[in-house]
Amino acid sequence: MNLIDNPVIVNTAPELILNVEDVKNLESDLENYFSSFAPFFWRREQREWARLYLTGLFLNIPRKSIEAMVLEMMGDNQNAVRGMQNFNESSWKDAPIIHHLWVEVENTLGDEDGAFLLDGCDFPKEGTESAGVKRQHCGELGKTANCQAGVFVGYASPKGYTLVNHRLYLPSEWINDPEFQQRREKVGMPADIVFKTKNQLAAEMITELQEAEIIRARWVMADEAFGRDTVLLDTITSLGLIYFAEVPLDTHVWRERPLTEIPQWSGTGRKPTQEKLCQGSAPSEKVSDIAASLKPSDWEQCVIKEGSEGPIVADVAAMRVTAVRNGLPDPDIWLVFRFNVAKQELKAFVCSAPSDTPFDKLVWACGIRWTIEMCFRGGKQLVGMGDYEVRGFAGWHHHMTLVMLAFFFLVLACLKLNEISPETTIYQAQDLISEVLWQAIVQQIDRIQLKICKMNYHKRRNKAAKISHRKRRLLLMAS
Repeated sequence: MNLIDNPVIVNTAPELILNVEDVKNLESDLENYFSSFAPFFWRREQREWARLYLTGLFLNIPRKSIEAMVLEMMGDNQNAVRGMQNFNESSWKDAPIIHHLWVEVENTLGDEDGAFLLDGCDFPKEGTESAGVKRQHCGELGKTANCQAGVFVGYASPKGYTLVNHRLYLPSEWINDPEFQQRREKVGMPADIVFKTKNQLAAEMITELQEAEIIRARWVMADEAFGRDTVLLDTITSLGLIYFAEVPLDTHVWRERPLTEIPQWSGTGRKPTQEKLCQGSAPSEKVSDIAASLKPSDWEQCVIKEGSEGPIVADVAAMRVTAVRNGLPDPDIWLVFRFNVAKQELKAFVCSAPSDTPFDKLVWACGIRWTIEMCFRGGKQLVGMGDYEVRGFAGWHHHMTLVMLAFFFLVLACLKLNEISPETTIYQAQDLISEVLWQAIVQQIDRIQLKICKMNYHKRRNKAAKISHRKRRLLLMAS
């Protein structure tokens, strides 16, 4: 991992040519892929709408809301728009589809050294009626804004990465405030739903994945929002998984395990039963202070990951420490520092890997969590992850489930294309799939006629809105 010991070797660029014959089977590949999920949509109409929904998510169109997708594929068809909306709001179950997705992921990407990736993803939204929407921190905008917040689990292995689970975060007032009762009913929230924090939702999903015993994994990677939660970290350990989580720089640990004791009984009152630190024990330290005390020889320059413009390099240091639990020493863990020289940015991570874990594996763990960010970026840019215009609780989860199916098919297509032509990106795979599907659509409807249909649809909608606004203004003037 050391740059000096492992110099970058520049090879001659491989043959990267891709031919029409290489991609003409993508449509049939999609049909075969969808057919494995079709039985989980109980009715024929649901299967047809699901297939159409997936097709729309793959297309190169500016926005992939239900109305926009139907207009592109079927023209001026209000019944089809309503039909797809009904499909999104209907009562088909996400869980069986997601569990089957896990089987597909394991068959393609599964690896003993695989990692589950925890992260939140936020979606700016207008209005107050969508399930769980409120003014809260929005990661996409980097500020407090009106948005919905989702919690997601990704999966990464040496073979690739994808999304494997999701939950919509519901702020406490949406669950407990009587004033939200009408809104809860409108969005179809389950009557027995209880408030759960984002970290509780994360723990719930990791537990579900691990207990299902479908996808092989050894690691759980998490950012600071999850890493600061010791209950979540201990839950991950209890599931037989290794956590590697970023923590705040003011997190406390001991460099050496302090001695503890049960205080002697004074002879009166209850006998002590709980351990306490022995008198004179060294206090715990902030990880930022530990990092500042390290010598130059404690750091090693490493390649954290390969970026689109070349290797990402950082200085890394690792040491064994003792974690703090309720003021007492508990597990012995790894404390890993990553210092980005270019940005002058220090990050600290805690890791429950065994003491004999190679340093190179800890360096690898420093860079693997970024793949869920790639899932979010690809999900939003390629398959309409944030383009939904649904308000319902079930509708949000249905959309995310179909987005996960679409994104994983892109992963499969990219793997297949790379066998023929290396260096094919997931963005290029989506572009090719879109063109293949467009050809199938063109065979069913004339493109010029489709343009006219879309124009007529929007003109009619705009006219109706104009009349409605005019009536409202006249009523206000009359009053």
